[in-house]
Amino acid sequence: MFGRYIVKRVFFMLLSFVIIIFLYSAIFNVVMDQTLRSQIHEMVQGEIMGMTDSTPQEIQIYREQRIQTLYARYHLEDPTLQRIFWRAVGILKLDWGQASMLTSSNGSRDVFKIVVEKIYPTLLLFGIFAILDVTIGVLLGMKKAQKPGSKLDQSTSIMTMVVFGMPSWWLAMIFIMIFVYTIPIFPSGGMGSVPPPEGFAAIIDTIYHMALPILTLLCIGFWARAYMTRNIVVGTLQEDFIMSARARGLPEKKVLYGHGLRAAAPPIVTMGVMSLLMSIQGRLIFEGIFNWPGMGNLYWIAVQQNDIPVLLGLLATTTFVYLAGLAFLDVIYGFLDPRIKVGGKQ
Repeated sequence: MFGRYIVKRVFFMLLSFVIIIFLYSAIFNVVMDQTLRSQIHEMVQGEIMGMTDSTPQEIQIYREQRIQTLYARYHLEDPTLQRIFWRAVGILKLDWGQASMLTSSNGSRDVFKIVVEKIYPTLLLFGIFAILDVTIGVLLGMKKAQKPGSKLDQSTSIMTMVVFGMPSWWLAMIFIMIFVYTIPIFPSGGMGSVPPPEGFAAIIDTIYHMALPILTLLCIGFWARAYMTRNIVVGTLQEDFIMSARARGLPEKKVLYGHGLRAAAPPIVTMGVMSLLMSIQGRLIFEGIFNWPGMGNLYWIAVQQNDIPVLLGLLATTTFVYLAGLAFLDVIYGFLDPRIKVGGKQ
């Protein structure tokens, strides 16, 4: 039964992704047509520049035939609905075309390569942040739930209200002024030094460059996580099975972490996974401030350069990751909480 539930969730995830890709294709149809036509004319012009032994008539004939062939290959002469369909099919087949302005680190204009090489930096930075954020937030929230109303609970709750509405980009600039220029402890940005070190030194160098961005995110992030965890666990500790466990004389730590945390795990896991999903999409301003070469920074540069193929590739990537994460979350939630009805049956 649980296997059928997983298959069902994956099917609806893929169906949703296909529908959204067709919507993207329709929305960007006109702009993508213009971009593709411009790229074709640029490519043909480059080919003509090398035809030094041909006559002007031969060059003109070649130019017209070549453009017509490329138009037919990319369905540019087809009706609008057919162009939308074939472009969506191309995106689903990972054929994202060529970028208008941007290139990958090795000089390629292939959109797929440009986007893929930015996934790792974003996953590295925001993935580590999400792990630390959830770990610190859950542990602090459990301590708060253990003694509601204590000085720890009150002080951290006040701190949560103070930092809750604080923009991460604003704190990032403050930290850069303090820890980069006033007290030069950390580098101002980037993912590594120039020239890059090799071997184990490269790992240390990357950690060194990640330290300030992660510190900035943590100073804002885990307080709200701790506050939500505290409220969830406090409610769970009032349940009858917790009272029964305490009545049996179980140690308080076992009751709190063995029974309370396990029962409160589904919403806590939901918060953690949602945090990771939002982080994977990158943060445009935050990555720009620290010059972190991730997907958020690529979004910003692509918007500035009006590179529509790259933007479309980024949208396809983040949409798939987000939908896959939601499907994964549903599966994990059903696994952790036996009270959830799977496939309509208990």
